[in-house]
Amino acid sequence: MSSSDHEKDHKGGELGEAKTPVVVDEAAFKRALLKLDVIFLPVITLVYFLNFLDRSNIGNAKAAGLMEDLGINAKQYSIALTVTYVPYIAAELPLTLAIKKVGPNILIPTLVVAWGLVTTFQGFIHNYEGLLAARFFLGATEGAILPSSMTYLSNFYRRADMGKRVAFFFSATSLAGAFSGLLAAALINMDGLGGKKGWAWIFIIEGLFTVVCGFATFFVLPRTPGTAWWLTPEERAALVAALERDAPLAEQREKLTLAACVSALKAPQVWLMFLQFFASGAMLYAMAFFSPTIVGSLGYKGTKVQLMSVPPFVASAAFALMCCWASDRLKMRGPFVILAALVSVVGYAMYRGSEDKHVRYGALFLQVMGAYTVAPLQSTWMPNNLAPFYRRVTGITMGFISTNSGGILSTWLFPKPPFNKGTDVLLALSASIVLWAGLNMAYLGYENKKRARAGGYEGDKAPGDDGVPGDRSVHYRYIL
Repeated sequence: MSSSDHEKDHKGGELGEAKTPVVVDEAAFKRALLKLDVIFLPVITLVYFLNFLDRSNIGNAKAAGLMEDLGINAKQYSIALTVTYVPYIAAELPLTLAIKKVGPNILIPTLVVAWGLVTTFQGFIHNYEGLLAARFFLGATEGAILPSSMTYLSNFYRRADMGKRVAFFFSATSLAGAFSGLLAAALINMDGLGGKKGWAWIFIIEGLFTVVCGFATFFVLPRTPGTAWWLTPEERAALVAALERDAPLAEQREKLTLAACVSALKAPQVWLMFLQFFASGAMLYAMAFFSPTIVGSLGYKGTKVQLMSVPPFVASAAFALMCCWASDRLKMRGPFVILAALVSVVGYAMYRGSEDKHVRYGALFLQVMGAYTVAPLQSTWMPNNLAPFYRRVTGITMGFISTNSGGILSTWLFPKPPFNKGTDVLLALSASIVLWAGLNMAYLGYENKKRARAGGYEGDKAPGDDGVPGDRSVHYRYIL
């Protein structure tokens, strides 16, 4: 049986009609899941790695002399960072909503090639105006990649399987932070080659690598689980059936309407997550843009600044993977969000309470570990609790609009040492995540108990069997 036939057999009628029970070939599904993890997930992770690398490598370029060579001051540098986020935020929702029409296998590679070209040309700027133009177009081409990638992943993995996969996906941010420092340390040695400064070669080499990878992804990424060319027909059928059991595929036949998008804005969990995303966005991008600057303020110079910015990001990758693995195992997100936020609180408090450079460098580890662990957990939690398709896409995009709004704030937090003001703001924001995550858990738990009392989750009932679509169905269980 083909995957498309299998999908038809198990879709049944419209929402609320009787459907044939979904049967999953567990052995074939496990093989399909393994192939997703070996082929599909690494490619999407590479895309986000390049996204974060090309957006944040300006921090390494700054440490390598960009500001001095362009003749700009700290305020102008912050404006350039802020300019990135204006088109970035504007592009997120329309492009992500277009993913179903255009196809993620076309949209995502096209965006990768586009921002790779912009990054490359960033190495040829010679004044402040050129920097502003480059950052504007970088934001416009990168804007939709994170929400569209998360939407893409949520269409290939069951809700309970998403945590550790999203952790692997988000490890790209930690690895980009680490790799950016290592690569910058090597590339600044090209200073003078071809008449270009070392910081310019950071943009040129990394941008060209992105362009090559972008073209390659056109040949690897499938449009839907049922069209993954590297799965056998049996594996495709099993994957489609497993996804159908987790969240009925009939829901994905919905049309794009204003009402479908607006419905997400009426969900309390979206706004509780929105507040968390803003705080974590400020934390995440502050570390991405300014960690080399912070390391430099501790007395390290030259290439050592780039190298000493690497270890905190390596540690954060390991911590995030452990937390997200445990989150999947326990099928809970909130407690681990709170734990990661508290790690950041301790890191900011240590930095603020000591002037010893070794203590402050150790504090940087905790700050990065917390920020880069909160991000994947939150990015899993939002799609976990929204359905059907366009309600979920709108919620995901709202989350990342909030993240990037926090990113705008981050660009103004560290104008000059000793960075006390920025540290105080991030300390307060990391503490606020504890509050918002606790309230979100309380609301979702209340809803689950109310639905259980109303007869939800009985037998083989699935969301939609009561005639109510998506997460508003009495048979939809929220993940805390």
